[in-house]
Amino acid sequence: MHCPFCRHEDTKVSDSRVIEDGSAIRRRRACPHCDRKFTTVEQIVLTVIKRSGVVEPFDRQKVINGVNKACQGRPVTDFQLAVLGQQVEEALRASGQAQIPAGDVGLAILGPLADLDPVAYLRFASVYQKFDSLEDFSDEIERMKHRPPPADEPDETGQPSTRKSHGRANQEPLIG
Repeated sequence: MHCPFCRHEDTKVSDSRVIEDGSAIRRRRACPHCDRKFTTVEQIVLTVIKRSGVVEPFDRQKVINGVNKACQGRPVTDFQLAVLGQQVEEALRASGQAQIPAGDVGLAILGPLADLDPVAYLRFASVYQKFDSLEDFSDEIERMKHRPPPADEPDETGQPSTRKSHGRANQEPLIG
């Protein structure tokens, strides 16, 4: 790491701490050449490999926007969408991969969305999994009937909710 003040090539780390949701590390550094101190933040950058081969940075807002389309007209709040976006990002980071195929992003959305709203899940899955017949819908509905029901958890106001948010409904989603 170059010193930002004198451009000396060798700096020493004096302190390291995990910050935010564990996806970044804050390092306090000192330059032995000019004796100045500075802080760096190292963050794992998730990238998505699209089907076309194009690589782009992961964008939680794109996940939320895509799911929002499936949730139109459904009783799903912006808060619940933000929590779902955070859950998806956390699942992808937990995979340990820096480059995620676009298909894996879609798979990471399906579980939390099925728990959040089954109709929105069917809408999203029908596009994502390319349903092309009524039988595809019927088969998926049958699979859904055999899933365990989502547990009642408090919503953002602390009241019991019939929508599951993976245990994080009363926690503010992390931004960005």
